[in-house]
Amino acid sequence: MSEILRDRAARLLKKRGSISSLGSHEIKAKEFLGKTKDSMSTVSYVDEPGHHDDILRPAVQMENTYQLGPAKCFPVAIVNNILKDVVSSYLEEEKYEAELCRQMTKTISEVIKARVKDLMIPRYKIIVLIYIGQLDKQSMQIGSRCLWDTTSDTFSSYAFKNRSLFALANVYAVYSE
Repeated sequence: MSEILRDRAARLLKKRGSISSLGSHEIKAKEFLGKTKDSMSTVSYVDEPGHHDDILRPAVQMENTYQLGPAKCFPVAIVNNILKDVVSSYLEEEKYEAELCRQMTKTISEVIKARVKDLMIPRYKIIVLIYIGQLDKQSMQIGSRCLWDTTSDTFSSYAFKNRSLFALANVYAVYSE
């Protein structure tokens, strides 16, 4: 009877989201060796596959579409306007600070990606790259390479400059069959 209760308690701990990352044998070994830790890390099982016993999702069978090209072309002009709007609104009055610019690249790229995905263009993978640097009498060359299908893949780019920084925003749209 106690084993059943122990199993239920273990399942509840897993469902609630965290248990110790060290097993009881590892804790005893550390105490035996005289090395103790001030804190123990925890591991969350909420997002790991296989630990959702209650939720079983059936496999969805998708039929082949045999579509080899896009039904609608990627709207480069609209994406250019999105790039110009987002980058200039975020960086218009900013001064270059390394830590701030590191966070701004993440924020700007997420905003651009969300706005491009809102256009609901099917079957395109969107890749957003943002470069921000200090403007101080230097030159910089940025290049990129990838496998490219010129009939369906495309990109959009926007360069921004104010008194203390420059920014380059690139959106790559790669068609996936």
